[in-house]
Amino acid sequence: MFAIPGILALVTLIYVRPQEFAEAARSLPLLYLALGLTVFGLVVDWRLRLSRLELAPQVPWIGIFFAWSMLTVMLRNPPMLGTEALAIGVAIVLALSIMHGVQTLRAFQVVAAVVLGCTLFLSVIGVAQSFAPYTCMAIDESASEPGRGHFDGRPCESFRDCQIDAPEPGADYRCERAGVLGTSTIGGRVRYIGVLEDPNFLALTIGCGLPFAFALAERKRSPPRRILLWLALVLCMLCAIVTKSRGGQIVFLVVIGTYLIKRYGPRGLLLGALLALPLLLFGGRSGEEAESSTLERLECWFEGMTMVRDYPVVGVGAGQFLEHHYQAAHNSYIQAPAELGLPGMVWWSSVLYLSAKIPVQALRRYASEPRAPAARTLAMALLASLAGLVVGIMFLSFCYHYVLWIYVGLAGAFHGVLRTHDPEWRVRFDWRDLARVVVIDLLLVVGLYGYTRIKMM
Repeated sequence: MFAIPGILALVTLIYVRPQEFAEAARSLPLLYLALGLTVFGLVVDWRLRLSRLELAPQVPWIGIFFAWSMLTVMLRNPPMLGTEALAIGVAIVLALSIMHGVQTLRAFQVVAAVVLGCTLFLSVIGVAQSFAPYTCMAIDESASEPGRGHFDGRPCESFRDCQIDAPEPGADYRCERAGVLGTSTIGGRVRYIGVLEDPNFLALTIGCGLPFAFALAERKRSPPRRILLWLALVLCMLCAIVTKSRGGQIVFLVVIGTYLIKRYGPRGLLLGALLALPLLLFGGRSGEEAESSTLERLECWFEGMTMVRDYPVVGVGAGQFLEHHYQAAHNSYIQAPAELGLPGMVWWSSVLYLSAKIPVQALRRYASEPRAPAARTLAMALLASLAGLVVGIMFLSFCYHYVLWIYVGLAGAFHGVLRTHDPEWRVRFDWRDLARVVVIDLLLVVGLYGYTRIKMM
């Protein structure tokens, strides 16, 4: 299908970001070119009748979510309407392109393999970065990403070492590890570049991509695939450790736990606990740094819930959290109602709910179908990825992040793929589903409001 090359390019550009480190690509709008190529491919596929024009089940709710988001910006900060429409719109178009451009099982497996390949690439870069020596780095205040700068080659143990005989007197120096492709640590924590320059974002993204290694190994059992699975497990675990992201490590454990519980039942919890030991022993942060991070996060949550209380209907406007607090919400279930109001949270949550319902329903339908092993394997991988994502965004502002919308797109694409082979099957969203979403959202808001008030007293 003609849309697939564009989709693969989009996924690669978002994860790997060659436009960030390849000099020849920096001046080119590669992301928009790939998006244009994808849309062109979709049109060609539809015109040549290579694919069916059938909307994924999430589409109506995505439309409502986008319209509501733009309404909140118009009401709260009209000058930012164009900026937010572009930022959120690109993420949504990305999801819609994947949903309707991937319509065969082979195409879905190819896209999943590319996501896995990007996951392994990021893991290797992260682990390699953790072994680099500490070097003095002069911070570039004009850099688009925080904490970026240039290394001067002087070894160091702390930032104080960098102040001695500094080649740039007065510059803000840090003592960090210099990785490949222009990457560097921040506070000693491994990270990547672009939309994954936050160590927590990197850890979550890697954890969510891991299930496709399980799917690859299960689809065709062979020594090379088992080796790849174990390599992916080790790399992803190591990267989760060196990012020092507690949320990312929880995502890794949720993903592994999903598989273990499905395969071994209650015994899977014991296996998961044993697997968690390395993360508990070597991962995360401790001492004053961890305590400071926790207090800072609680303050952000408290301020976010205050915004929900003060602006319960339309929020402070999509993407406008930082206009009311100096830091991000650090919790998507707080960011959504704070920026979009309670109705906006429902529209956004409905998209996530439907995306998770698709693999759940697929597993139920094809549980005893001997001719559908691929459907079960991919449904399980997608469910594990979404489980990790839903848990991980409890600690991150991820409502409009490209990675989240890639998985929304994959869920919609999976629905279309199964519909191609099984036209009788369809995932619906009725009033009972909406009631569940409303109840879950209300419980989240009430629980988070009470929790932040108690903790900050």
